Amino acid sequence: MSTIENQLVTVTVNGRTYEREVEPRKALSDFLREDLELTGTHVACEHGFCGVCNILLDGQTVRSCLLFAVQVDGASIETVESLAASDGTLNALQQAFNDNAGLQCGYCTPGMLMTAKEYLDANPDGGTDDEIREAISGVLCRCTGYQQIVESIRAAASAGKGA
Repeated sequence: MSTIENQLVTVTVNGRTYEREVEPRKALSDFLREDLELTGTHVACEHGFCGVCNILLDGQTVRSCLLFAVQVDGASIETVESLAASDGTLNALQQAFNDNAGLQCGYCTPGMLMTAKEYLDANPDGGTDDEIREAISGVLCRCTGYQQIVESIRAAASAGKGA
């Protein structure tokens, strides 16, 4: 029986560079949560359907449960932990979600925030409600009808601060 050796991965997460040996089949979501102790990224379906585990990989939203950690060697990742200031002060997007009841149970919130961040980075004026709904359509929320989430994203854009 052959054994598969761990592979060295170097990745920048939230501006900090990490170098770790990882099992080749370890999911990126598990790497973030277990190896780097960044537990803000939630995991739900583990099949890429729900979008709860969304992060930004080189500025693009991806489902971290569908990637292996070894696939992101050399990449730059942003997780929900990157949004708040080091003193814990919420950024404009997080504050808008708080102020507009854009979070309910909070389970989908990290994936929703990261998806919204990518959208607002590309559309700082917020676009239309239909465009916002399209942008967040890949993240399932079982608690809301999405209206408060749309209002939260709109409020972040209206504040002129985007993400």
